[in-house]
Amino acid sequence: MYRRAAFIVLTACTLLGIQGTPAVAGNPDAGRVKAVMCKGCHAGEGMRINRPEIYRIPKITGQHAAYLESALRAYRAGERENANMHAVTVSLSDQDIQDLAAYFAGQSWSNNN
Repeated sequence: MYRRAAFIVLTACTLLGIQGTPAVAGNPDAGRVKAVMCKGCHAGEGMRINRPEIYRIPKITGQHAAYLESALRAYRAGERENANMHAVTVSLSDQDIQDLAAYFAGQSWSNNN
C-alpha cells in the first residue's frame, strides 16, 4: 500500500516537474551588497567602455533573474567571452549568482542611478 502511494506521489511530481529538493532562491538583500562590483560598469543607462566602438555595456537592471543567472554562469564557465566578466564571475558561487540575479531583476533604472 505504501509503495503504491509513494509511486503515485513520485509519478505526479515527475509529471509536474517538481524536484525532490527545492531550488534555492536568490536573496535580493544579499545581492545588493554583492552588486557593488557590478555597478561600476552597469549602473547607468547607455554606459560604454572607453572604446565605444567595441561594445556597449548591457543593461542588467530589470532583466529576468533566470536570464541573468544563465549569463553569469556562462561567463564564469568561459562559454560567453568577455575577459572582464570572466574575471569577476570566476569567484562567484552559485548562491552569489542567484543573489545578484534576484537583486538586479527587482531593480529599475530610476532606482539604480
